[in-house]
Amino acid sequence: MIQSIDYAAIAPVLIVAAAAIGLLLADAFDVPRRALGTLGAGALGGALIAVIALAFGDDRGTFCLTGDLRGDGPPSCSYATDDFTLLFQGVMLAAALIVVLLSLEEITASRMPAGEYHFLLLAAVTGALTLAAARDLVLLVVALETLSLPVFALVALRRYDGVASEAALKLFLISVISTAVMLLGVSLLYGVTGAMHLDRLAPALSRVPAELEPVAALGVVLVLAGFAFKIAAVPFHFWAPDVYVGAPLPVAAFLSVVSKAGGFAGLAIVVALGLPAYAHVWGPVLAVLAAVTMTLGNLVALRQRSAIGLLAWSSVAQSGYMLAPLAVGEERLGEAVAATVAYVAVYAVMNIGAFAVVIGFRRRAGAAAGPDALEDFRGLARRNPATAAAMAFFLICLAGLPPGIMGLFAKIVVFRATVAGGVTWLAVVMAINTVIGLYYYLAWAARLFTAPAGERPQMPRGAAVRAAIAASAAGAVVLSIAPQLVLQAASAAG
Repeated sequence: MIQSIDYAAIAPVLIVAAAAIGLLLADAFDVPRRALGTLGAGALGGALIAVIALAFGDDRGTFCLTGDLRGDGPPSCSYATDDFTLLFQGVMLAAALIVVLLSLEEITASRMPAGEYHFLLLAAVTGALTLAAARDLVLLVVALETLSLPVFALVALRRYDGVASEAALKLFLISVISTAVMLLGVSLLYGVTGAMHLDRLAPALSRVPAELEPVAALGVVLVLAGFAFKIAAVPFHFWAPDVYVGAPLPVAAFLSVVSKAGGFAGLAIVVALGLPAYAHVWGPVLAVLAAVTMTLGNLVALRQRSAIGLLAWSSVAQSGYMLAPLAVGEERLGEAVAATVAYVAVYAVMNIGAFAVVIGFRRRAGAAAGPDALEDFRGLARRNPATAAAMAFFLICLAGLPPGIMGLFAKIVVFRATVAGGVTWLAVVMAINTVIGLYYYLAWAARLFTAPAGERPQMPRGAAVRAAIAASAAGAVVLSIAPQLVLQAASAAG
């Protein structure tokens, strides 16, 4: 068995990984902080260009076996660049680029080591990009850990901050447990089928002897549990609120968008390519997870009085919406995957924009742990109309209301996929939760345009933060005018 290597296929991953090492070395030679940030942003931009170039070519596969052990059958590849991979990689790179812009002032204000920060951030992005392209269980696990491990250090990088250290420890402990659970599931699936590549695992699972079916079913459930941690699905969500509050805000934005997108990419790959024969097992499990996740997330979000707390619990609730289409099981699975992909892409734009405004607001407050109470946003429209309008638009998109057409279309797509797959009860739960979400999103948006009770801090004038907000707002407007851009790409990816 000889593995071929297509360097063009792995170019985005190579660019980001090489840049991560280069930035760490550059920091040792006292390269200025701003220069490190610029180089990091340039590397992400270069990787994004490589993804766009790959999108105009044919599907590629690398690290391929020449055949199965008997010498027949098509080659199996561990890494594939198809429409699904490229769409997720494009979304994650664009979001990571926004995170780098948001990090420039945060690094200085929090006195974090710039070289270590950018190295860890790009290392995590490398794992996320690989996760979207992985097509065997081993690479999926390795990519998931490459995404997760640097994040622990990023959360705790604000040294001598007890809250950040506690959040990092909680994230680490829960991650270790979820990884152990996932590895046990992978070992059970390999023991039953003797296959690691997803295109070989799927047919092998369809031929599992009756006496081994409970073992295979347990393996399926344990693998899903590993991904449930990464996407902050209930009951693996406990880390999310504390980590979002304790971490540097750009890191929280990274977790909310890039890390979550990577988790959903891996989950969709596994269930669609490797586990369709056990859809009767994972379909109901995902349906219950989706219903409980969106309900708990929305109900707790109602009680939040801080912007970060609300975004944290809202992110948990949004995971439930993204999970819902996958609950249809093998029935109309392609359409379900496309719906999840579309929602993840739209959510990334909406949420990174909301985080950009909150980060800018806290920066102007004058402290790394400045105010972020929802009441502090009251009257923002009088002080900075453009930023208030952008924030209101992001919140309306998250709520799924016009003129936030992209959010509305994303909601419609997941509703349609869920109903078409026959999981009507879950669609009803989604409808109820959408109404709950409307309240806290619109309540926050209304504060932006009401008279402030007193003097409020102004918004930042830093070029990087303003550029991040403007880029997010531009993306939201474009996708609201032409939501078919994402929907068509997602359909091709599904």
